[in-house]
Amino acid sequence: MESKQGRHLNVPFDREEAIGLKAGDYVYLSGTIYTARDAAHKRMIEALRDQGSIPFDIQNNVIYYMGPSPAREGRPIGSAGPTTASRMDQYTPALLDRGLRGMIGKGRRSAAVVESIIRNEAVYFAAVGGAGALLSRSIISSETIAYDDLGTEAIRRLKIRDFPVIVVIDSAGNNLYETAVLEFVEKN
Repeated sequence: MESKQGRHLNVPFDREEAIGLKAGDYVYLSGTIYTARDAAHKRMIEALRDQGSIPFDIQNNVIYYMGPSPAREGRPIGSAGPTTASRMDQYTPALLDRGLRGMIGKGRRSAAVVESIIRNEAVYFAAVGGAGALLSRSIISSETIAYDDLGTEAIRRLKIRDFPVIVVIDSAGNNLYETAVLEFVEKN
């Protein structure tokens, strides 16, 4: 569904939907996503190596690079802002190769991650850093599903509604971090 304010997309989503997203698109995600930061990513890669699986079905799913603060009374989660995505770069290609369709974070990605995004027809979204309290308003529920001993870095299943993100790297490798700088330089 397209609107002047952005595109609404249910997650998980498939390859065709990923291909339809373009760098610079505003998107509102609704459905189920999973949180994981670097400690959880390390464990997931070890689990893939040792057991051949991870604690959730990664196929067509989205991982949000986030470690929440404690929930306030009556809320499912505390502040829920993105963390720097490059911390997960060493693990990301292996997860994309197993069906991960999207990631939410902030900041640039390595060349290896961009190549893997293109190869797997995936997408990298950015959430606004520093807006964790506002982003948490789009989170309906939060449940720890694995690696509870990691505290805020445990894997959580989030139910979200109209979670605002921007497509930073699309399935063709178009990178908003690069094109936005070029557009700015050309205008000035």
